[in-house]
Amino acid sequence: MARVKEKISRSLFIIPALALLATFVVYPVASTIYLSFATGDPPFPANYWAVLSSREIIDARGFVRGFPLGALLHNFLWMLIHLPLTTFLGLVLAIIVRNVRGSGVIKSSIFLGMVIPMIVGGVIIRFMFDKDAGVVNAVLGLLGLTTRSWTAHPESALLALIFGSVWLWTGFSMILYSAGLSTIPRDYYEAAMVDGATPVRMFFSITLPLLKPITTVIVTMTILWELKIFDIVYVATLGGPGGASNVLALQMYFYAFRQFDLNRASVVATILMFLTLAAAIPMITSVIRRERR
Repeated sequence: MARVKEKISRSLFIIPALALLATFVVYPVASTIYLSFATGDPPFPANYWAVLSSREIIDARGFVRGFPLGALLHNFLWMLIHLPLTTFLGLVLAIIVRNVRGSGVIKSSIFLGMVIPMIVGGVIIRFMFDKDAGVVNAVLGLLGLTTRSWTAHPESALLALIFGSVWLWTGFSMILYSAGLSTIPRDYYEAAMVDGATPVRMFFSITLPLLKPITTVIVTMTILWELKIFDIVYVATLGGPGGASNVLALQMYFYAFRQFDLNRASVVATILMFLTLAAAIPMITSVIRRERR
């Protein structure tokens, strides 16, 4: 009887957390999904077809004439370019500064992009690619190349934001890889050197395999960040020019607070939710498998 009372008393402590979870997570998610189904005849095909067939989400004409391609394809393009760049650069920088004096200062300067608010990061990116005040055009001018306001042209606006955001996120992967490298025993490398292994062989046979859990976390978190990207685009270009740099989160904002169409906004939010779940579930399952081992 005493054990039963103890279990009940312990369970009571969970109730406040469950109440907060239900109020601020479960209910909003359920309401969003309901709104995405709420109108139309029949509701499901009408709402989702109207959104997925709209030029704001997927613009097939962009493949022929260039940008815009639509918010959904812009997000995928962001992942296609931004993800490998930030992951690779983070790993390279972590390896380079591992045995360098003053590595803490170097890491801090690189990680600065993660510390500043993304709103400020969007402003910085906008000025970086400005024709008159931008550092990018200053370098291009010294090299005798073409200069322009890169965020003001449809064919270059999205790419400017993507490459500009690489600095904002590379510090994240660098810090995680630095932490992962510090956990690898030096005995592994010393034994490999005795066996005559080259630095390249040690990298692919020791470093990369042992950093696989870190890489999984970095890739997953980066994809989630790329899917929900909003503030940088909002500040730098507002999705323009002509929707050339629009993304899903920004289009959801337009539907909800510019057009006051909560049903379409809920459809975009639901699509984003399932995309993020598709990215997060593999990481969660891999963590569970490691814990079971």
